[in-house]
Amino acid sequence: MTVAERERIRSVATLLKRAERPVRILRSVSWPNEVRERFFATGARELPQVSYAPADPMPTLELVAQARALLRSEGAIDAWLGRQAEAIENSARMLSVLGTPEFFVWSRRLYGAPRDPLLDGTTTSLGLAEQLDGILATLGRVDLGAPAPACHLSWAVAEKMRAAVAEHFGELAPEVVVVDELASNALAGPRAIRLRRTACFTDRDVDQLIHHEAYIHVGTTLNGQQQPDLPILGASHAGTTRTQEGLAVFAELASATLDVDRLARLAARVLAIEMAIDGADFLDVYRFFLARGSEPQQAYESARRVFRGGVLEGGAPFTKDIVYLDGLLRVHNFLRSAVAAGRADCLRLLFCGKLDIDDVPALCELAVAGLCRPPRFLPPWAGDLRFLIAYLSYSAFLNQVDLKRIRAHFETLLASAPRVELPGEA
Repeated sequence: MTVAERERIRSVATLLKRAERPVRILRSVSWPNEVRERFFATGARELPQVSYAPADPMPTLELVAQARALLRSEGAIDAWLGRQAEAIENSARMLSVLGTPEFFVWSRRLYGAPRDPLLDGTTTSLGLAEQLDGILATLGRVDLGAPAPACHLSWAVAEKMRAAVAEHFGELAPEVVVVDELASNALAGPRAIRLRRTACFTDRDVDQLIHHEAYIHVGTTLNGQQQPDLPILGASHAGTTRTQEGLAVFAELASATLDVDRLARLAARVLAIEMAIDGADFLDVYRFFLARGSEPQQAYESARRVFRGGVLEGGAPFTKDIVYLDGLLRVHNFLRSAVAAGRADCLRLLFCGKLDIDDVPALCELAVAGLCRPPRFLPPWAGDLRFLIAYLSYSAFLNQVDLKRIRAHFETLLASAPRVELPGEA
């Protein structure tokens, strides 16, 4: 790669990083606490009253245009940069139409919709969510060994997270702070991990947050910020969300912190988004979560995730939350396919910054050219690859087995077996 080519790539990556900087999606679609307080003060019987300040997309669009002018029509690297440009432009346009039906058009373009086909061309996020929801519903009468329900308050969770990030990130460890307003229970950035003051965490939530928010979201951001030739790798834009959230949920799986409650929540989010697309309003979705056992405050927060930025009367939700299951499926399949193909060299590359799986070929080229640096921070399960390679190798083999015939055999076997009531089951 020539010196001129290196400089061109650096210039495009820098322009795109500048273009992305003002595009703050989650901040722009957030709701103030007053909306929640007013909702419950009126008996949770009226749609929330929310207003947005649409963003001016032009500064971002102008920088994206400058970056595109430097792109060429061929090659994996230029295709990667082109995808970054498109995602950043689409995000800016989405934020310019907050609170309107057009918001959903851009949201779907960025994140997809529950009925959109996945990589196999037939499976959908909605189908996966419905299947998971059905399986998990059958486990309600089984004692899974969980401790008695408990509420771990945000300040106590913050203390545990501070110790974990200090040990893992050293002098670059982010602050862990408790805040009043947050759309989710927790949100991670390179300088701070924020926990919502009113959130109630379970025993598993604490470890999930460490592996999901800290080791993945903070880790990949810090790794991306240490890419001087490719600053766009430090940008958390919507074009990388599916892979980043999928990687973070896979981290929960690999660290044995993922549980059935977490999977049920991820599935319910997809079901709720589909309800909203089909016309359900905020109150319908709020009641949907209540019916599933959520406390009123949590049901409100779950419904807010669906409608933030969109239309509260239904038909135009924020579809970001479908990416968790879709992303998990993509990341898992990529990892086991890479191992089966003898490309374990690609595994740690996933942590070099904020990226999408489709970016891997370009990043391999950039790594060979010396422009993409190895990640400094890896989650524990990726730092020592022995378990991961063993698990993925077995998983790749299992994928070749005719599971339908095997499942039919064991279903027949179990059909003749009486159900056993174990201690602790209702």
